[in-house]
Amino acid sequence: MNVFIIGGTGLISTGIVTQLVADDRSVTVFTRGNHDGELPGTVTHVQGDRHDTDALEAAVADADPDALVDMVCFSPETARETVDAVAPHVDQYVFCSTVDVYHRPPERNPITEDAARHPNVSDYGRNKADAEDVFMGAHEDGKFETTVIRPWSTYGEGGGVLHSFGDDTYYLDRLRAGKPIIVHGDGTSIWGPCHRDDVARAFVNAIGNEAAYGEAYHVTSEEFITWNQYHRRVASAIGAPEPELVHIPTDVLTSVVPERTGMLRDHFQFATTFDNSKAKRDLDHEYTVDFETGVARTVEWLEENDEIDDWDEEPFEDALIEEWRVATSDVVAELAEYR
Repeated sequence: MNVFIIGGTGLISTGIVTQLVADDRSVTVFTRGNHDGELPGTVTHVQGDRHDTDALEAAVADADPDALVDMVCFSPETARETVDAVAPHVDQYVFCSTVDVYHRPPERNPITEDAARHPNVSDYGRNKADAEDVFMGAHEDGKFETTVIRPWSTYGEGGGVLHSFGDDTYYLDRLRAGKPIIVHGDGTSIWGPCHRDDVARAFVNAIGNEAAYGEAYHVTSEEFITWNQYHRRVASAIGAPEPELVHIPTDVLTSVVPERTGMLRDHFQFATTFDNSKAKRDLDHEYTVDFETGVARTVEWLEENDEIDDWDEEPFEDALIEEWRVATSDVVAELAEYR
């Protein structure tokens, strides 16, 4: 089996490449060349920009792959360009999409692959949904077999650990220092991180899998936890003390620090779960890395690469906590007379 990967050095794609090589498959990665040194030595590297469709087509034709895995397509325009360039040279196209294609909040949980995708939760989600349609259209036109995989929250070695303000690593230092942690809402909305090795395995099992032709799959967590549980488990995984959680409404956070809360606005605030039944059936998707184990491995990697920032380099959280506490105590005092 010969596999061509557009991307290949990101969080999920590094896991895909590693597992493909372990399975003795021939792998070619087409990247801009920024992180190629992290991949196994047997991988063929082709440096280039995927938007240079002539270069991409030449690389795919030269590799003559059985399957192409696209990890870095983010718009329908790019999808259309890529179909035109590679369709004559590939048998199967595996597209990395996202659960953000769905409307939020969902009509019901758990979300299945046929749930409403419009209106989408974000521009990112809308563009991914439209790109899916392009690749599925190519499948219907007989240009190649298409498989769409929709991960949720993926983490692991080479990436960060999420929190209400994104994935800045000062969060981990705050936990270890025993500093209070801001949690959006009351901390009871549901989240489900899945380690990149489990997500990558589903991609690998989709390649050359006739059951996956023309299908879309969720490849997500089986460990659904509240955000309160999330922060406590991260603290436990890294040997930090039990965290003091400060709950602030999502609309307050997005109003006060909009530049830091895009992920919160578009993703974290919604309580969602996803049905993995199809991926379990067809792709042997299995949740093998529990969250605390995966976080410990991720943070160990961050430490080895000196990528954990000091908590006091980001003082805005302490200022926000102080102001919030003053404001809420004033409200409580002012309303006491109405008891």
